[in-house]
Amino acid sequence: MSTPEQPPSDPSNVTLRDWAPRSQVRADAHLVARAAVPCVDVHNHLGRWLTEDNSWMTPDVTAVLDVLDACNVATVVNLDGRWGDELRENIERYDVAHPGRFVTFAHLDWSLLADPGGVEGVNRLVGSVADARSAGARGLKVWKDLGLSVRDERGELVLPDAPQVAPVFEAASEHGLPVLIHTADPVAFFEPLDRHNERLEELTERPDWWFGRPGLPSFARLMAALEGAVAAHPATTFIGAHVGCFAEDLRWVDGMLATYPNFHVDIGGRLPEIGRQPRAFRRLVEAHPRQVLFGTDGFPLDAPTYASCFRFIETEDESFAYAPGEDVPPMGRWDISGAGLPTNVLDGFYAGNAKRLLGL
Repeated sequence: MSTPEQPPSDPSNVTLRDWAPRSQVRADAHLVARAAVPCVDVHNHLGRWLTEDNSWMTPDVTAVLDVLDACNVATVVNLDGRWGDELRENIERYDVAHPGRFVTFAHLDWSLLADPGGVEGVNRLVGSVADARSAGARGLKVWKDLGLSVRDERGELVLPDAPQVAPVFEAASEHGLPVLIHTADPVAFFEPLDRHNERLEELTERPDWWFGRPGLPSFARLMAALEGAVAAHPATTFIGAHVGCFAEDLRWVDGMLATYPNFHVDIGGRLPEIGRQPRAFRRLVEAHPRQVLFGTDGFPLDAPTYASCFRFIETEDESFAYAPGEDVPPMGRWDISGAGLPTNVLDGFYAGNAKRLLGL
């Protein structure tokens, strides 16, 4: 019996926005639901800072703990501590209530550089580092607003290598607080919004993420500022968020790790980037086994996000979706392949490096 022919289709009716191609690659697939060793997620968000209604990112902490147990995640670093009462409430909710499972980082109130500004503003910032440590913070989170929006009393942009910031990084060292620093977003977010921009689809949805506007520093200037800060404060431990903020160029990251022993990187939020260059990433970890850390930046925290990361880290699977279940990948229309990290580096990458830096 013959099969009825499918009616001819008209591709001109399919818009690029609606196009959601399904890969026809047939390749090995390995589900890795649990990390090979208990791990520390050094880059995640559990607080209220990033929610639209100022609610907790994780309303049910018990459910979060169930996910962590199922995925073999021993500890999560919560980067949402902020300062003052917000910091204390985050620490009470997570660190105090569940010892060993959560570690909270504080932020800095950079508005002090404009009001009151000057020496007084810097002194207050330095004092806030000591306050954060006393409250129980285990590190400082420095976000991309330092460089892109923070201004001093003169209205000038303040970058990470600015003189006003130096005493803060020195204070972090004095109080034993590592600095997890996010200085710039993906390179494409600074490039022209034209047909060559590989993140054009994403930036069309989120135009506020584009930083190619006049008056803002270039990506290169921000990276120079990051390196300047790391070089100027060798006693301060820096963790460059998102693969050192330059996941597109692992040669640059390799140079930073080789030059500055106080510099480290986490992989949070950059699976699509390092998944396009898995062999180069594996070489990076093998060359710097004490300086590359596991993190997800996957929030709200869930098991599928961990499974995708574990699959990339532990297998050599080829051409798989970094965001399974989504018709259109959120960070670029491509698949990734696994790095297959050797077992001799997994302990340090997954947990040992984070434990050493955080004093766990």
